[in-house]
Amino acid sequence: MNSEKVLSYFKEITRIPRESGHEEQIIAYLQNFANENGLECKTDEAGNVLIVKEAAPGFENVPAIVLQSHSDMVCEKNEGVEHDFARDPIRYVIEDGWMIAPDTTLGADCGIGMAAQMAMLTSELPSGKIECLFTVSEETGLDGAMALQPGFFTGKVLLNLDSEDEGEIFVGCAGGIDTTAEFHYKQESVQEGFVCEEIYVKDAIGGHSGDDINKGRANAVQLIGRFLYSILDLDWQLVSINGGNKRNAIAREAKAVIAAEEDTLEIINERLADFAESVIEEYGRIEKEIKVGFTQAQSSDVAVDEMTAWNLVAALCASPHGVLAMSQEIDNFVETSTNLASVRMTGPGVIRIGSSQRSCLTAARHAAAARMEACFVLAGAIVSHEGEYPGWAPAAISPIRDACVASYKKLFGVEPAVKAIHAGLECGLFTEKFPGLDMVSFGPTLRGVHAPGERLDLASLDKFVALLTDVVTNYR
Repeated sequence: MNSEKVLSYFKEITRIPRESGHEEQIIAYLQNFANENGLECKTDEAGNVLIVKEAAPGFENVPAIVLQSHSDMVCEKNEGVEHDFARDPIRYVIEDGWMIAPDTTLGADCGIGMAAQMAMLTSELPSGKIECLFTVSEETGLDGAMALQPGFFTGKVLLNLDSEDEGEIFVGCAGGIDTTAEFHYKQESVQEGFVCEEIYVKDAIGGHSGDDINKGRANAVQLIGRFLYSILDLDWQLVSINGGNKRNAIAREAKAVIAAEEDTLEIINERLADFAESVIEEYGRIEKEIKVGFTQAQSSDVAVDEMTAWNLVAALCASPHGVLAMSQEIDNFVETSTNLASVRMTGPGVIRIGSSQRSCLTAARHAAAARMEACFVLAGAIVSHEGEYPGWAPAAISPIRDACVASYKKLFGVEPAVKAIHAGLECGLFTEKFPGLDMVSFGPTLRGVHAPGERLDLASLDKFVALLTDVVTNYR
């Protein structure tokens, strides 16, 4: 097995639509792959697929290993880019040793893990039994992992292939919970003589709400809230507001259409210019492309009622976002965070705010969700929580961890970093459903996941494939 074979499979995967919740085509692809290669395959009601390669002759007594990835991807694109994730293949380029999707997400999270599983299933490497598990809808709530039934796989050792930093072996992760706030507003008429303009924040880096939350990146939703709050002393009306998208992505873009008299808009735009300068001062070392500005907007006859608009803006400005606590036990490890992910006008009279809270500590996770709830309840919103999943605590004794560390040192002459990750992994759920399962997570280096421009480091892919091959063929 080599990285060229893995990359070949991944290129096939980039042509198959697989947005979270719409994995029908990738499921069929996996089933057809198993059939063409004479491999046992089963699919549960949720859409999770298990493909099995029996042990090579003489390896029947070697412990079975489960290789696991998720089959869905986060589908994000830059504003103005024409791309239909339900139909179009991902457009990528190879530049300077990286595989890059310039205008969309690449889907290497976790398509490269899938490709590695497929390469392993079709290799002639001598090994014990290999069970390859492909779960669905990981990105939107670990739905596939939650639906797994005991006995779906038999192995007691699992390699999760959903990590993003080569040279690091992960043995723990954060749990999470989603929080939704809804404002119900009345429409009021736009005042006579008012004209509309759109205020925007765009071209922020964004990124993964777990892995990138401590990198100081701008949140476009929060910035829109901050600016609108700064002009509440002026006479204007909120016509619409939309920003962000997925709960597990830091908001890259947000916009609000407001209505006011032209003289008032001149004052607002002067303040906006000052605000844009302050954003560059605050984030300029990190955010090289971020833009804050305004443009003309179509006129509107209706706006959000004044009280709801005021409450919404105040709540967006006050809402926490980012790191809430660092671990006292693990150096430089984020313990608890929150992501103010999106604000959307979802229907007549409804504005919905989505957020996600992460922590390796259950109590801290609940406290972060309560903090978010309190912020929006005080502003008059209706708040609910859903999609909670557990964290994964590092095991004191882990033979597969020790084997991976020894293999990495043998192959590359240095010891890998062994750590926990602030992102959510399905391993937390596996510990509940399959007691005694011995697990680690590792992968090649990915950057910019969950955002356009996502890229895969091809040199790190070589090392990832070498490590996976060595562990699978030598683990006893």
